[in-house]
Amino acid sequence: MKIAIISDSHDNLANIKKTVNILKEEDVKIILHCGDVCSFSTIKEILSIFPGKLYLSFGNVDFDILEKDKAFLKKIPRLKTWQNYGKTRIAKKIIAFAHFPDKAQELAESGKYDLVFYGHTHKPWQEKVGKTELVNPGNLAGIYYRATFAIYDTKNNKLKLKILN
Repeated sequence: MKIAIISDSHDNLANIKKTVNILKEEDVKIILHCGDVCSFSTIKEILSIFPGKLYLSFGNVDFDILEKDKAFLKKIPRLKTWQNYGKTRIAKKIIAFAHFPDKAQELAESGKYDLVFYGHTHKPWQEKVGKTELVNPGNLAGIYYRATFAIYDTKNNKLKLKILN
């Protein structure tokens, strides 16, 4: 199974649409979003064009969504949200994802996860922390750095950074 890891989309709908087109071509089933979506309308847009599941860990600019739309978010079938960090098991891989680097580092150092993803810095990064891969997919908005995201293939245990043109 393939999963996409995105972060810091900051309401950039043009880049979200480009990314979702790539995800459909790659047969991606789940998006893990590491925060800073920015608005509830962007969450709805992602779900309207992406047929799979969206897992979202809120970032520092998402708390208005969390406060205003918390009850409604729980009613959306293909959406799962977490306030501080998310965790899931996909194809025997235990995965955590957060917005903030400090939280991600803490999760990686715990040794409980195979993969930990995070955002906030907007800069793509990958390192090994014990047995855990700690990865920042960059930012989808193209702020400070080029617009990037990652695709992880659970079958071959490969992670690819994708750069949007």
